[in-house]
Amino acid sequence: MLELIDIRKSYEGKPLLEGVTMRVDRGETVCLLGPSGGGKSTLLRIAAGLEQPESGRVLWNGADITHTPANRRGFGLMFQDYALFPHLSVAENVAFGLRMQNLPKDRIRRETTEALARVELAGFERRRTADLSGGEQQRVALARALAPRPKLMMFDEPLGALDRALREQLAGQLHRLLRELQIPALYVTHDQEEAFGAAQRIALLHDGRIVQSGRPEELIARPASAWAADFLGLGTVLRGTVTSIRPLRIKTALGEHEAQTDPPGPKRGDPGWLLLRPSGGSLHKVGGKCAEGFRGTVVESIRKGEAYRIRLRTAGGGEVICAQDQPVEEGEDLIWTPAAGTWIREQGK
Repeated sequence: MLELIDIRKSYEGKPLLEGVTMRVDRGETVCLLGPSGGGKSTLLRIAAGLEQPESGRVLWNGADITHTPANRRGFGLMFQDYALFPHLSVAENVAFGLRMQNLPKDRIRRETTEALARVELAGFERRRTADLSGGEQQRVALARALAPRPKLMMFDEPLGALDRALREQLAGQLHRLLRELQIPALYVTHDQEEAFGAAQRIALLHDGRIVQSGRPEELIARPASAWAADFLGLGTVLRGTVTSIRPLRIKTALGEHEAQTDPPGPKRGDPGWLLLRPSGGSLHKVGGKCAEGFRGTVVESIRKGEAYRIRLRTAGGGEVICAQDQPVEEGEDLIWTPAAGTWIREQGK
């Protein structure tokens, strides 16, 4: 329904968006994910009509809306800073967009009540927004954005000001609401967990371009580049060269290791990258039985979820990341035998 075609934009004379093309389909939530300062918010503002691209087009349902003012696009916007009116009550904040449409008072009252009920704030109509918690204020902002029944919702780091537990709670609520209402959405964030929990599809923005787009599980299983694998924190990424095809083996600065890939596979001598995922391998004490692996000294062992993420520094100064369900001591020498890695072909090859 929303299409951005070859969008280009510069900032202070430097390219920020370099030919971005992407789309949001009916009822779909697409998350624009990338590092801070990479142009995500600028792209959203162009889609919303708050900024103009230097070149490229914005389409809605096939119609060109590149130069249509933001207030005539019928899109809902929600930002990190809430942008609530402190002098208005909760109900008056939610009703603001409805009043701008000159709707009858009884319909405004009905739509406001329904919007607050959707975000679990029934009974808050007369409360002052200044007396609400951060999470409650964010839900008021969401109710205000949803009340006019927008054709498309746009979110710019909407949960960035909240703590982790509240972010997870509101992200789940937001995801359910969008699915129930079948409103397409463009969601901007740099938080991967938030993106993976909210979106049906994720578009990775890097160096002003969409470098990969797909379902969250596709990005995790088949990262398109070394940058994508590293940015998503999928494991250790090593530059390597193919030495054998069956089985596929990759030579790296830290040694040679087996890998897997989707067809068509590489040829012997091809350059690329080896992704070694932290889980699925085994960790051994030096001197134990171990066919092959990476020997290193533990420089970090921290708990992440139900496992411990362990960083080993090899004799040559390189580092690998592994994981297991038991902690280890920093300074201990260990050998990590990873599971088969994932081959990532050199971009452009």
